[in-house]
Amino acid sequence: MSYYPSHLTRFHGLPVYAFPTAGNDRPTALPAPASVAWKLSAGECSFEELWRRLLDEVPTEEVTALVVGMWWEGWDEYGSDSVIDLLTAQADRFPRLRAVFLGDVESEESEISWIKQGHVTRLLRAWPDLVELGVRGAEGLVIEPLRHDGLRMLRIESGGLPREPVRALGACEFPALQHLELWLGTTWYGGDCSADDIEPLLTASGRLPALRHLGLQNSDIQDDIAAAVAAAPIVAGIESLDLSMGALSDEGGGALLSGQPLTHLRTLNLRHHFMSGQLTRRLSEALEPHDVSLDLTPARRHSWNPETRYVAVGE
Repeated sequence: MSYYPSHLTRFHGLPVYAFPTAGNDRPTALPAPASVAWKLSAGECSFEELWRRLLDEVPTEEVTALVVGMWWEGWDEYGSDSVIDLLTAQADRFPRLRAVFLGDVESEESEISWIKQGHVTRLLRAWPDLVELGVRGAEGLVIEPLRHDGLRMLRIESGGLPREPVRALGACEFPALQHLELWLGTTWYGGDCSADDIEPLLTASGRLPALRHLGLQNSDIQDDIAAAVAAAPIVAGIESLDLSMGALSDEGGGALLSGQPLTHLRTLNLRHHFMSGQLTRRLSEALEPHDVSLDLTPARRHSWNPETRYVAVGE
């Protein structure tokens, strides 16, 4: 399985439809507004021009999902705030909008660590009924502590997530949030989080009462994350735990075994790990009799240095 970020084909339960740029190959008819997740990506025209055309040509009051692809022309120096400005200025034109993905970009357009973001919580303030927010890239990412009563799913993909937005998330109140997924990344690409930075999230049961899935993934301190999770109060209320994609070793796997019971989980994803066969057998013996679905697929070891541990997604 490849973790390499790729273009979304579905979002918010809908097929992604790339809103066509100007030209003779444009379709004669557009899909029904609520039947697709509308994707806008700069190419033959600027993102702003494409946005204006969407407002003119699509009954936006029926649109439920938006996907933002590449918004820049040439090198992006300013991040996503210009896009967020455009979207939020027209929030009243999208009364049924429930899902936004910001940064649906593949490596041919930009490596994940190069994607510059901005003040993404402005989207939550503009749409109090938003239920799903996805973000790819974390350079310049700003999250402001807030309460949002509608959000059910939050996903941030990165090769390096700075500590400031993680700490801000720990101060947020999301009473409806069911799915939280953070790719923490590596220090090589700005991922300077520590287990202390994650702790406010792990002790936020009162601020995340509906949480059922927790993903703290793709970290080069995955052992520390696993140890923190093993003692975290929030874990008792979730159904699935994802610690995949990171540099998890026997130290972190052992912490999971010696910590609070995980037998209530439906799924535990540890895919892309660096644990020994002995430790993975112990995990299987401890959890599979309780019908916990385990993914213990190991990471590929480098032939020239098999002891090297690495995250699945960095640059």
